[in-house]
Amino acid sequence: MQVDATMRRLRLLITILVILLSSWALEARAQDAPSSSEYLIKAGFIYNFANLVQWPQNAFTQADSPIVIGILGEDHFGVTLDRVLQGKKVNGRPFVVRRFKSVADLAQSVIDLKDCQILFVSSSETAHVTEAIQTLRGISVLTIGEIPGFAKRGGIINLVLEDNKVRFEVNVEAAKQADLNISSRLLALAKIVQHPVLDGRKTE
Repeated sequence: MQVDATMRRLRLLITILVILLSSWALEARAQDAPSSSEYLIKAGFIYNFANLVQWPQNAFTQADSPIVIGILGEDHFGVTLDRVLQGKKVNGRPFVVRRFKSVADLAQSVIDLKDCQILFVSSSETAHVTEAIQTLRGISVLTIGEIPGFAKRGGIINLVLEDNKVRFEVNVEAAKQADLNISSRLLALAKIVQHPVLDGRKTE
């Protein structure tokens, strides 16, 4: 009975995701930018990840502190991410979007990163992935990338394009190291990275 209930919840989640992604795609097609559809969908994924990841209590300074999303590198979202998150809350927490131009900019704000729960690493930072991940070591930040091999290099979630569709990979061990609890419902839809890279070295 429990298995049946779990499967029903999983099917419901998949249905909800399909409906949401379809609506976002329709909205994107009404825009002119060729990449708008991709980043509208990615913005939707980020919002859903926030719903399906649990942070430790000390990740927030106050009970009503916002969920802060940082964007590292070139911002391909424009205002799309802000629009998708506008008016939305998770567990009563609103969203705030911050932008970091480079890893150096990120490092200078490392103290403030205790108030940052999600960091999206842009494809423009491909050469600096390891440096960015090391900067966040010991901080409960959900790292999300769009870079080949991002999850294997220690990132937590990587968004990838397969057959013109956005899919995602999850590095479970990296999530544990960041003290983040990822819902089994999310993991059921992900490609799990089996051989994560920790501290710059590949595990056996």
